Amino acid sequence: MTEAILTLNAGSSSLKFALFRVDRPDTLALALRGEIEAITAHPHFQAWDADGNALVDEHWPDAAAGGSQPLFEKVIDWTEAHLGLDRLIAVGHRVVHGGPDHAEPERVTPDLLAALDRITPLAPLHQPQNLAPIRAIAAARPDLPQVACFDTAFHHTMPAVASRFALPREYEAMAIRRYGFHGLSYESIASRLPDLAPALARGRVIVAHLGNGASLCALDHGRSIDTTMGFSALDGLVMGTRPGTLDPGVILYLLQERGMTASEVEDLLYRRSGLLGVSGGISSDMRTLLESPDPRAAEAVELFTYRIGREAGGLASSLGGLDGLIFTAGIGEHAPPIRAAVCQRLEWLGVVLDPAANERGDALISAPQSRVEVRVIATDEEKMIARHTLASVGLT
Repeated sequence: MTEAILTLNAGSSSLKFALFRVDRPDTLALALRGEIEAITAHPHFQAWDADGNALVDEHWPDAAAGGSQPLFEKVIDWTEAHLGLDRLIAVGHRVVHGGPDHAEPERVTPDLLAALDRITPLAPLHQPQNLAPIRAIAAARPDLPQVACFDTAFHHTMPAVASRFALPREYEAMAIRRYGFHGLSYESIASRLPDLAPALARGRVIVAHLGNGASLCALDHGRSIDTTMGFSALDGLVMGTRPGTLDPGVILYLLQERGMTASEVEDLLYRRSGLLGVSGGISSDMRTLLESPDPRAAEAVELFTYRIGREAGGLASSLGGLDGLIFTAGIGEHAPPIRAAVCQRLEWLGVVLDPAANERGDALISAPQSRVEVRVIATDEEKMIARHTLASVGLT
């Protein structure tokens, strides 16, 4: 009987999942991927096998009254039915925030859940959604092992100078510091570099995780030494609906002079800013903005690439130079114009793009004369979660 691991990545309105078969001693083979969209409205359940062939495509009635727990149970039931004679041995979850104390994946226990609840104020819009499926599965399958994999864990290797704010010491004791996010994505890239680009695995590399959420990470010998996101997922680059780095004086002004409430500011920063806000409401989707003739769309794209270039310059300083630049995630992997614009802004660092290779979406897109090797590598957070889960439940 073959064993399998399920991974879950829960967002505010969607749930992505993947199933991996375990080939002993520790090899994982993708069996299927899927997602449930519009969880709080009219759920849409889809799944595909490892070759991309559709396995299920269902629309369900309004789920608001019944909550999300039946949907999470549906994923487990459907997955187990699809497995046939295979056996589900564990479930791994992406958890956005592990706080200062959780630097590696951990087996879920009541004590761990209580600890993660306590740090919800550090990620108020993400943490509850990440913990909900853990609780649902614990209720439906109490004997099924679960593992929490933290997006902040990979960045615990940052030196204190990169994680510290210039605030009085007592605030640092309150866990107010720079954490960094997208860690599972960066760990996925770092784990593949020894095979794909051995020289970069030993060198100074900036990884650009560019999607609806976006950040950069500075890798030195595959370890995170700095990143653009800080205390929260609002910091750093311009994102789909988040502003990135913002003078805190703007927040004080909105609260004190414009009479906005904390909830209104939260809504502004998480849902109405970024590409959506700068484009005048045209879209938060980079594909739509690149196709739009509206000058506001072009201005949003320009700001996106400008800030990437500026932040990359800062990370190059943290690294003491630059040997490689890697694009990953939805925009990074699929938007040649964005890669070209970013590389143009980094020519002063020795980046020279091969335009034809970039348009084709080749793995290596730098020109032969480039001092910096530029690559496109697909991230695989789900496989990273599955690996951690397999190790954490003691089955490797």
